[in-house]
Amino acid sequence: MPRALIFANGDSGSPEAAHAILQPGDVFIAADGGARLARALGIIPSIIIGDFDSLTESEIQAFTGLGVQLQRHPPAKDETDLELALFYALRAGYSPILILGAFGGRLDQALGNIALLSDPEALQADIRLEDGLTEAFFVRSRAVIHGAAGDTVSFIPWGAPVEGVTTAGLLYPLNDEPLYPYRTRSISNQMLAPTASVSLRSGLLLCIHLRKN
Repeated sequence: MPRALIFANGDSGSPEAAHAILQPGDVFIAADGGARLARALGIIPSIIIGDFDSLTESEIQAFTGLGVQLQRHPPAKDETDLELALFYALRAGYSPILILGAFGGRLDQALGNIALLSDPEALQADIRLEDGLTEAFFVRSRAVIHGAAGDTVSFIPWGAPVEGVTTAGLLYPLNDEPLYPYRTRSISNQMLAPTASVSLRSGLLLCIHLRKN
């Protein structure tokens, strides 16, 4: 299956960095007002999903005229527009899935967007929040981080202690050690080379990778 990019209704960070993420063959999905972010990057999404409270009627008509599919949901719903778009992409089988525009703005929305990736179904897939400068994803067993020497990497245990954490390619290494969600030991490490790796025995680890500008 092709890679899917989901545009959330948040800050894109650097438009240039976000545009550099795009690859030929990507499928573009917008979560409501994320369609506006897509258009700012010169992208026409194949589908817009949400309750359409963030788009004007003229914008909706414009997208319809461009042949964009609309999947409309009632405003009184249990899910955010991004959650609906993410699980649409998961059920369609797209992999990997990148979510743009998930950072910035409201703290509750940003935390909720990160929490979406910890859903058991989402953890089975390769999903990352990404804006070209910052990426965030969960690690269950092992992961490789691609970047550059000097990039910042932070690990945050999610909800419970994480056991047996071992890293390579980072300035401050961990060797089969525990990390605790109420401690900040694993914040602001630094990559020594274009790649670094992390592995763990048990638990769920949030990795946040900040690229140098």
